[in-house]
Amino acid sequence: MNWDIIEGKWKQFSGEVQAQWGKLTDDDLHVIAGNKDKLVGRLQERYGWSRNEAENKVEQWKN
Repeated sequence: MNWDIIEGKWKQFSGEVQAQWGKLTDDDLHVIAGNKDKLVGRLQERYGWSRNEAENKVEQWKN
């Protein structure tokens, strides 16, 4: 799926994101607002993952 679609429909996808990564708060989702880099950064903070690991997890989720 194209990230532009996710960004454009963030309100629909934010529930899926929170279901996938439960450590993300509503405030996190608001700050992320569909921005892939912000999502990756928040996953790094919440889960202690490297940037590469967080990016890989986002890519796996997106597909």
